Parts: sequence; structure tokens; C-alpha cells
Amino acid sequence: MYELAHPWALMLLALPLVMWLLPAYRESRDSVRVPFFDKLVELSEQRPGTGAMILRRDRIQRFLVGFMWLCLVLAAAKPQWVGAPIEQQKSGRDLMIAVDLSGSMETRDFALPDGETVDRLQAVKQVLSELADQRASDRLGLIVFGSAAYLQTSFTDDHIVWEQLLTETEIGMAGQSTVFGDAIGLAIKLFRESQSDNRVLIMLTDGNDTGSTVPPIDAAKVAKTYGIRIYTIAIGDPASAGEEALDMDTIQRVSEVTGGQSFQALDQAALRRAYQAIAELEPQLYETISFRPRQSLHWLPVAVALVFYTLYHSLGTWRTWRALRSAGTRHAA
Repeated sequence: MYELAHPWALMLLALPLVMWLLPAYRESRDSVRVPFFDKLVELSEQRPGTGAMILRRDRIQRFLVGFMWLCLVLAAAKPQWVGAPIEQQKSGRDLMIAVDLSGSMETRDFALPDGETVDRLQAVKQVLSELADQRASDRLGLIVFGSAAYLQTSFTDDHIVWEQLLTETEIGMAGQSTVFGDAIGLAIKLFRESQSDNRVLIMLTDGNDTGSTVPPIDAAKVAKTYGIRIYTIAIGDPASAGEEALDMDTIQRVSEVTGGQSFQALDQAALRRAYQAIAELEPQLYETISFRPRQSLHWLPVAVALVFYTLYHSLGTWRTWRALRSAGTRHAA
């Protein structure tokens, strides 16, 4: 369909009517008095006249002036072709995954369906890969933490790259301890730079906090003010002691403060069920963007005006040339 971007410009069409209210243009010329004026009249075979001369346009000129003004005003109104609506879908949620890479994650107490036993990190990687394949509408990010928290990848729609960076993580690469609260703090910083209003943080840990700058619960309270929901998944044996002990009270409290939930996974099957439960609580979310392509056609009336202008003056030049040629032929004869 066609529409005008600046329809108010059509008001300029009435502007030439103002010309009728203005006085006619007058131009005076100097004259020369000669004593042999009568002789000049006789030789020129013309009858002298008095008074003013009013130059008038012929019909073609009147049409051309009006038509070109119409074309220029139409170009100023900027006609454009508006295409059919095009809809695009983009990620509606930013989902950050924080994975504990402390030394206790190398404990081989997770059994695969085929009976093979793997370490906790390997089991987590397999389930997270499945999660990435199922969360096509979410932008994923990855934080790893141990003695410190590090960003492995910022939010991205490219889940293949995200899975590759997840695969490259290794136990102990972030240190041997567990700074649970600092990992939440880093996630908050990244979410503050995010444009999404739907923010989810999933944290996986198999130990308790061992010296974060900000205690986990305090960090969770800050996260709540930024609209971040935290889901925590405790991995491993809750009966373990020392740095490997699971502080379930803190883990549960972190989730409760932000409106999330906490889960406990003693094996890969339980870990997978935890992710399924989170998927039900956080269904896939899409944001649809609709726009209509627009192609400006303002150049078209300008081109038409230029074509008519060129044709008119070309025709006038040709007529003048023919007249001069005919006069030259008669003079030669």
C-alpha cells in the first residue's frame, strides 16, 4: 500500500493561489528618441503602439508550471510503499548459569544410564547441554566460580558457542574454594547491563560458601531488587563435612529471597528432574517484533518533473534551431 510520510506538505498546493493576490510584475525600459522615427516605421512595416506589454504564457507553459509544482509538492510529502508486516521473534529471557568448579566437583558419584560413573562436573555438562538445546528462546550466559567468580561467556543467542565454552571448563580452573556469594554478585553486574526484564540465575554448587566478599543471602537480597530470580541446585551428598559440606539452609534461603526455588541432586537423574522443574516454572518466552518495510518513492515525482522540463526545453530549442535555419535559407535565396 502507498502512504505519505508528510501529508501536511500537500497544503503547499494552495500556495500558487496567493499569486493572484499580488500585483503583476512590471518592468520599465529606457527608450531612445530619434528624429527619423517615422522613417524607421516605414522601413520596418510595423505600426507603433503605446502602453505596457503583458507577457502571457502559452497553454503548454501553464500546464507545465502547474504540473511541476504538483510533482515537487508530492515529493515533499514523501510518498512511500509500505510492505506487508514482517514479524521476528527474539529471546525473551536472559538465563545465566553459574557452575561451581571447586575441587570437590571431581568426585565420581554420578552414574550415567549405561552404568558408567562420572565426576559431578561431567554430569552437569551433559544435563546443561540438554538444557541449552531445549531453551532456544533464551539468551544464555555462563559463570564459573571457585576461589573467585569469572565470566565464561556473556549472554548470547548462539547456544553452540555457549556449549563449546561450557565444554572447555575444567575442575579447579577457578580455584579450589567456593565463593557462592561472589558468583551471585557477578551475575547481578551482568544482569544490570542486560536489556531483558525477565532475568533468571541458575546456580549449581556442591559446597558451602568459603569466604565471599558479600554473603550469599545479602547478595540474593540485592539480586531481588534487580528482578533476578535465583534457582539453586545442590549437588552431592548432604552428609559431607568440611568445605564440601552442603549449607542447605543458605542455599534454600537464597532462592526464597528472590522468588526462586532450590533443588537437591544426588545423581544425574535428579539433576535432570531439577532442570525440568525449572523449565516448568520458567516456560519459554518469546518477544515478537513486528515491522513493515518502507520504500521511499519521493524521487519518482521529481524524476517525472525533470523529464517534462527537459522535453519542453528540448522542443523549444529544436523549434528555435528550425526557425533560424529557415531564416538562413531564405536569406541565402
